[in-house]
Amino acid sequence: MRKKLAVIGIAGVMAASLLAGCSSSGETDTQSSTSDSSQAVSDASANSESAQDSSSASDAEQTGSEEQSITVSAAASLTDVLNELAEKYKETNPGMEISFTFGGSGALQTQIEEGAPVDLFFSAAEENMDALEEQGLIDTETRKNVLKNEIVLIAPQGDTKVASFENILDSEPTIALGEAESVPAGKYAQQIFESLGNWEGVQSHAVFAGNVREVLAWVEAGEADCGVVYATDAMTSDQVQVICGAPEGGPEVLYPAAVIKDCANPEGAAEFLDYLASEEAKDAFESYGFTFLA
Repeated sequence: MRKKLAVIGIAGVMAASLLAGCSSSGETDTQSSTSDSSQAVSDASANSESAQDSSSASDAEQTGSEEQSITVSAAASLTDVLNELAEKYKETNPGMEISFTFGGSGALQTQIEEGAPVDLFFSAAEENMDALEEQGLIDTETRKNVLKNEIVLIAPQGDTKVASFENILDSEPTIALGEAESVPAGKYAQQIFESLGNWEGVQSHAVFAGNVREVLAWVEAGEADCGVVYATDAMTSDQVQVICGAPEGGPEVLYPAAVIKDCANPEGAAEFLDYLASEEAKDAFESYGFTFLA
């Protein structure tokens, strides 16, 4: 009987141990499962935050890219040199996009007055910049005279009867000129002929263009016997010849530039203007025949 009770007791102890072991194992499994679940939630949260950070960075990059663009309105006579300088500038400023509108300075002035989205204006005449300054449309602290040019009389290559500004009417030529109201080169031509006393006769022989490059093209094509352009325009063509420069005492041709007030990217425009007025840009301007002033 005592043996039987002893066996029963031992069996009970063993059963209790087994139950305790199972209970401990269950708790361990539950803790492990809970830990794994918590880690998964943590990882998912981290991944979500990382994705948000990546998205934010991408948005920031896109915003920055949009900010790195400027629009420049410039005189038609600056077309070649500014396109060249813009490419050089972008080599050290790869995020910058530069868009140009080239034309007569008077026409560009009107566009700015009417609210055209322009960051930087580079004129071929002071009077167009003066008009914008009087209306409070430019940042006057950024204004500077960058270049100087010369007025010349040109004709197609080959024989020509045109000899000078003074005697331009002797051969009854067709004379290509820029519109004086909107093209500075046309305004300068008018001033020269008025000072010589032959403006009235010149008008009756003239065909008028919307910008100085159009004048050049007409003379190149032989559609005009002669024309008045900038010395720098004449240098770009091997199809025309320079007959002479403006008479002594002719108009001074200055090229001012300034940032437009309240434009989309004043900082970018100011930095590009600083580059155009730097020694780095000087060689390019002079290679096209401009006198560098800045």
